Amino acid sequence: MVDTPQTAAEGAAVAPRSLMSTVVLALGTFAVGTDIFVIAGFLPSMADSLQSSVAEVGQSVTAFAISFAVLAPILAAATASMPRRMLLIGALVILCVANIASAAAVNLAMLLASRIFASVGAAIYTPVATAVSAAMVQPDQRTRAMAIVGAGLAISTALGVPLGALFSQWMGWRAALALVAAMFLLPIVGISLLLPRVPPSPAIGLRARLAVLRRSDALMVLPLTVLGMAATYLPYAYIAPAMTSAGIPSIALPAILFLYGAGAVCGNLTTGIATDRWGPIVVLRTVYVAMALALGLVWVMSTIDAPSMVVAAGASFGWGMTTWMQTPPQQYRLITAMPAQGALVIALNSSSIYVGIGLGTTLGGLVIATSPRNVFGFAAAAAIVALMYLLASDAKMKNKKRTGGAGRH
Repeated sequence: MVDTPQTAAEGAAVAPRSLMSTVVLALGTFAVGTDIFVIAGFLPSMADSLQSSVAEVGQSVTAFAISFAVLAPILAAATASMPRRMLLIGALVILCVANIASAAAVNLAMLLASRIFASVGAAIYTPVATAVSAAMVQPDQRTRAMAIVGAGLAISTALGVPLGALFSQWMGWRAALALVAAMFLLPIVGISLLLPRVPPSPAIGLRARLAVLRRSDALMVLPLTVLGMAATYLPYAYIAPAMTSAGIPSIALPAILFLYGAGAVCGNLTTGIATDRWGPIVVLRTVYVAMALALGLVWVMSTIDAPSMVVAAGASFGWGMTTWMQTPPQQYRLITAMPAQGALVIALNSSSIYVGIGLGTTLGGLVIATSPRNVFGFAAAAAIVALMYLLASDAKMKNKKRTGGAGRH
């Protein structure tokens, strides 16, 4: 492979490349997503081995999410001067080593430390891979390229937890985590051989980058990521008791989860094409209306005591689809608002995703403690709040543009 002179991934003009070149980056996000979700499949056996409670071991997921949210924008600034290919490979190596450390953990403290270490690799890889994918294609294909990279995460939601549970039953949870570590080897080799050299952008400190952020529309875009993710993840962690309270038998839950994952994959791939064709606002409006309907349908089903597998299956597919239709159009809006700071705003969006997941899970825990069947009703209401914020913020940004205010839309 011959390196060709290129500018930085963040917003500079890079020679157009086929969307297929993003597949190798998607392999990395699939491994990252599996790493994030896989532990949920064998928490009880891990807790027994580490002589801890399930709740305590579950804090390893929380530690990962919080660390990711905090570190993503910091690391985007700190690694700005590094070549993109070397940075991506380094992040995957960190994730590989971190999963080996998790597999070897002998106590809770070692497990928590290894998960925080893993979050460092994930916080670097995901935003940089997304920004690089957008830089390698024509402008009218950027959202599709980002959606392909995001599809790795979406597919991992359909496969990560059930595969983790399956392998842990066969070989134990330590072997399952070792297998996750091995998954990172394929994208490491692929990026080394196939990804062109993408030089870094000029080094800019985090304070200077955030100062630029204050002068753009990005600050008005990011809260929607938090609200949308909070809505969709409000019932996700509690899907088992919530669906059971809606009259769906526990034996059907694996199928429900699979349909959610299948919807996630379809949504992630569809939204890129839709955004490039109709624009991000039209797509996001449609997403939040459909999300509210899907979640509200399950809530109505549960309140009238009329369980239906067909309704639950269809709603779960739609729920998963709308969940994963949010991110590509949001990334498009952010990169449009700050084209020279692509990696930073995508890192901030990644942080916002995890803030939304944490907020939704916290709210879901409060609701589930009082009335499990109402968790879908609260989630539907949260989707409506996200829709209202989208409409209000979009109107404000359009008005700012008409009056000559700062920022682009």
